Amino acid sequence: DDSDSSTKPIRSEKKKNPVSLFQTGGDPPKEKKTRKKAPPKAAESEEETLETPQKNSNKKGKGKKSKKKEERPPSPVIEVDNLEEFVLRPAPQGVTVKCRVTRDKKGMDRGLYPTYYLHLDNDKKVFLLAGRKRKKSKTSNYLISIDPTDLSRGGENFIGKLRSNLMGTKFTVFDNGANPDRANADWSNVRQELSAVVYETNVLGFKGPRKMTVIIPGMNSDNERVPIRPRNDNDGLLMRWQNKNMDNVIELHNKAPVWNDETQSYVLNFHGRVTHASVKNFQIVHGSDPDYIVMQFGRVADDAFTMDYNYPLCALQAFAIALSSFDGKLACE
Repeated sequence: DDSDSSTKPIRSEKKKNPVSLFQTGGDPPKEKKTRKKAPPKAAESEEETLETPQKNSNKKGKGKKSKKKEERPPSPVIEVDNLEEFVLRPAPQGVTVKCRVTRDKKGMDRGLYPTYYLHLDNDKKVFLLAGRKRKKSKTSNYLISIDPTDLSRGGENFIGKLRSNLMGTKFTVFDNGANPDRANADWSNVRQELSAVVYETNVLGFKGPRKMTVIIPGMNSDNERVPIRPRNDNDGLLMRWQNKNMDNVIELHNKAPVWNDETQSYVLNFHGRVTHASVKNFQIVHGSDPDYIVMQFGRVADDAFTMDYNYPLCALQAFAIALSSFDGKLACE
């Protein structure tokens, strides 16, 4: 980790803004992948080098667990005035929104269909979202709601959904708009695609951490998400990415962990936010700046995880990406 930290100060002389990495629409069109910038929050967390083993290395000594749970730094003050607006709004620039995901397996069928809850990881533990897998769906299909007691498709608290392909390796995140079949005249009621996640199947079975690609809409010059409302399944984020049609689309991927001989496992630096080794721990970055963590997710207890996200993600995008990592059918588990 030392070599890493000694290179960072050099780079931070060029005070470039992470915003430019995600801007696709509007004024400066030609700046998709060229600019780099200093990671905005790296300075204060530089000293902490808690390395969390990435892989279930089937060893009982699961890495350095010296950090106590209480020491996890809480989220900065974040006002959630209107829940529906908040969960769709990109994180403020330069602010990491720190959240906690809990998994509830109680109840009759929750073992198969647990409910997942997202709260702000601060003193107030503000509730943000709940998600649950739908039972009768052919593919994995999660409903996401702003009311923890109402996880129905027809309810007014339905805010989005996560849908997988038959293999369970590709996922698309939608908001709560209408299916294109029920479009109104100007198409404004049609659902937007907020993200897509692709898991590369791990042919070798258990060897090594899994690879994720995350595709999100780009941001316009006002730092708002470019709306992507596909007219059919061939026009969505996944197809655009597969066809390399990346107008107004950003490709991110998980940061590759480094093999650690001492712990005999793959490790990533989560700066004290993750305490348990798990194949599900991941960090999402932009290829042009692997130091800027767009999102990180990792286990802190059997059914508790931290989920931190930065601009340009919103809570709904990050939560849905996290839910995709729980899905049981993954060919890369």
